[in-house]
Amino acid sequence: MRKASRLFEIIQILRVARRPVTAQTIAEALEVTTRSVYRDIAALQTMRVPIEGERGVGYILRPGFNLPPLMFSIEETEAIVLALAMVARTGDTGLRQAARKVSDKIAASLPEPLSKTLSANALHAWGSIAPAPAGIDLATVRRAVRDEERLDMRYRDESGAETQRRVRPIAVIYYSETVNIVAWCELRQAIRNFRSDRVLDCETTGSFFKLEGEKLRQLWTSGWQSNQLGGEVGRERD
Repeated sequence: MRKASRLFEIIQILRVARRPVTAQTIAEALEVTTRSVYRDIAALQTMRVPIEGERGVGYILRPGFNLPPLMFSIEETEAIVLALAMVARTGDTGLRQAARKVSDKIAASLPEPLSKTLSANALHAWGSIAPAPAGIDLATVRRAVRDEERLDMRYRDESGAETQRRVRPIAVIYYSETVNIVAWCELRQAIRNFRSDRVLDCETTGSFFKLEGEKLRQLWTSGWQSNQLGGEVGRERD
């Protein structure tokens, strides 16, 4: 591993650590000697990277340090480009547009050999592009998940019955044919999966469920695991 890459990896290790990391631990992760780690730590400190600690105790990175733009390997870049191509086939118009913009930015910054490969369309995500749902803007749903805001939806279930729902959206699941919205339904008093193509219309409410989103996601994932074990997958669909 080149020194520049090694220095970057050391910063990455310290960034995610919750307690001091010893030089021995870093050396084992990078497959180098502890002496090399000590030299690298000293070099980073000389470059004013805010690393604190000492030999035998461990090192930490003070909060607030920002890394320069990330550099990816060829394989990592190809993985990102292919993932973006798959996103571009979903029914989420906002994410499709964002994926194209990210792909353009990556292509503009790549070295010549990889740039030629990507411009030649050597990597493909195959399959039809899912249609965008007519009754709901998925960007609104994603924003509501982030902001923990309730949504009012008019929904048609599998049998064709229409109901008005106030929901607390907590996740969005992308399938090849549709997108599902996972939410706490205040009508059913339970977590439900709503198919976006069955939403007839949707509005934001200005009513929030702050600090509840993570608890509801834990409830959802624990229920999903129980359903998997019990063979009851899909029981929570609406």
